Amino acid sequence: MITTLTSAPASVILEPGQSLRTAVDAGTWLQVAEGRVRVVSPPGWFGETVFMAQAVLNEGDVHHLAHGGWIEVSALATAHLRIHAPAAGLVSGPEQGRPVMRFVRLLTGW
Repeated sequence: MITTLTSAPASVILEPGQSLRTAVDAGTWLQVAEGRVRVVSPPGWFGETVFMAQAVLNEGDVHHLAHGGWIEVSALATAHLRIHAPAAGLVSGPEQGRPVMRFVRLLTGW
């Protein structure tokens, strides 16, 4: 089962076989509190080819997402994942918000 969210929650619990797709901003950190997950990074370009890097994270591992976009997290075992958004102190006003979320709002009209 795959769940898609336009806004990443602070904490997620996934059972084996479950996946989460969510938009994240550049600078987001993923922390595996327990379990094991596979993370597929936002699409990127290598020359003229689109690629998505994958990483398997075990309990206690932390993963930094240098680029914003849509990620997919799949549970390889029952997992508790914490998602740490980048500090918002660098922007001013609610209309500035998080870059990826501004883009999602533009696309969806909310």
